[in-house]
Amino acid sequence: MRTKKNTVILSVMCMLAVFITFTAAQQTQAAQEPRKMETAADADEWISVFLGETPETLDDEWTLTPQMEAAATQLGGMKGMAASLAVLGGIEEIGPAYEGEVQGYKVFNIPCTFSVMKVNLVLAVQDGAIAGLTTGPYDPGEKTGEGAGTESVEGQSEESPENEESPDDDFAAIDLALPVPSLDGELPGTLTVPKGDGPFPAVVLVHGSGPNDRDETVASVKPFRDLAEGLALRGIAVYRFDKRTYVYGAQLADDKDITLEDETIVDAVNAVQLLAGQEKIDKDRIFVLGHSLGGNAIPAIAQDLEQTGLKAGGFIMLAASPRPLDELMREQYDFLYSLMPEITEEQQAEKDEVFAELDKLKDLEGLSEDDTVLGVYSTYWKWLAQYDAMETAKEMTAPCLLLQGEEDYQVTMEDFNIWQEALGDKENFEMKSYPGLTHAFTPGQKTEGANVYARAAKVDEQVIEDIAAFILSRS
Repeated sequence: MRTKKNTVILSVMCMLAVFITFTAAQQTQAAQEPRKMETAADADEWISVFLGETPETLDDEWTLTPQMEAAATQLGGMKGMAASLAVLGGIEEIGPAYEGEVQGYKVFNIPCTFSVMKVNLVLAVQDGAIAGLTTGPYDPGEKTGEGAGTESVEGQSEESPENEESPDDDFAAIDLALPVPSLDGELPGTLTVPKGDGPFPAVVLVHGSGPNDRDETVASVKPFRDLAEGLALRGIAVYRFDKRTYVYGAQLADDKDITLEDETIVDAVNAVQLLAGQEKIDKDRIFVLGHSLGGNAIPAIAQDLEQTGLKAGGFIMLAASPRPLDELMREQYDFLYSLMPEITEEQQAEKDEVFAELDKLKDLEGLSEDDTVLGVYSTYWKWLAQYDAMETAKEMTAPCLLLQGEEDYQVTMEDFNIWQEALGDKENFEMKSYPGLTHAFTPGQKTEGANVYARAAKVDEQVIEDIAAFILSRS
């Protein structure tokens, strides 16, 4: 799910705690000019309170950007923001913060060990004001010193320079930006091209929920990079790009009208058009692959391509659900909390707060354009409510491959079975599930919960082989 208040980037799997006494002296300080975040020591102090027992004491103490302040308010202040990280388990260790830079922002990387997994918490700062909080792959920053790990923290792709080939010269990774006229900008991207003259069949990769980089990085896994390199080795070009909300999060933070169409679908359609003009790409053999919420968007992308006069060779849906997003979120929270040996009163209260937010969706018409649910403006939820992925998929005539990991707790085999029952008889649909694979199509088990992403793993070779066979058989 894309969080409208994108200055606060919250994972589906997160929450925290530590103790601080709120004295009269602190009250006086809060009433005065808010402090600026300037040094790693400031970040150490802030995070210890944020992950402590009284995160609400931060509400007026530190300077926030207007977008960050609005986001925090809608999430119930710093206490509500901290509550969104509960699924990571209890905090066990907080490492020293170190400074870096990401996309023009000063960032403080804070390595944290939770009972479920290790992650870096990253504070983005703009002119001393806190502009965002996000999670990233765990990196204590000890090997390379100050400023280490800033690319991996935000999940930035570590691609080769323009036109530089891979070490074994099996494919080239070429910088190719996707224009975004509505924002008067572009999205950095990478076109991975097989060795040879071409023209090659190609596939556009469409991200799942949240502000994703081009590798669709989640902690220690990078499924889109794995797909790009694996398919390029099999003679298929792949285009992947940083998501709009990843690049322009702050600019979009106050956009009350944005929907999945604006966030994802428009850029996917434009990416197909961009590829059609590339010299080494066969414009009649361009496919679109969507993962998770991106897979759910595939029927809408197919519809928009047709209306635009563009043609895709086919579509691939990975871990896509036909069910409402809020229903999936409830299931995910229920499952992750069920893995905890014991649920404290505080953790139960945090879960209840999330479910109370989701309960607002029971009366969508009663929500104004200013209302949010889990920090996301009502317009986004209303668009999702009127979009029927299943009915739209039934109208698709192009070949479609639908794949599902059987150890996926985020989009489950129940979703796969719903697709099979409704579309299994359609000649243009192929479906397959994989024992032992997770939501990222990496090896793992449901019972690992979010910790499955903390272990470095690659997309299963059979999945890549099946995608390649699907594309090449239609070439």
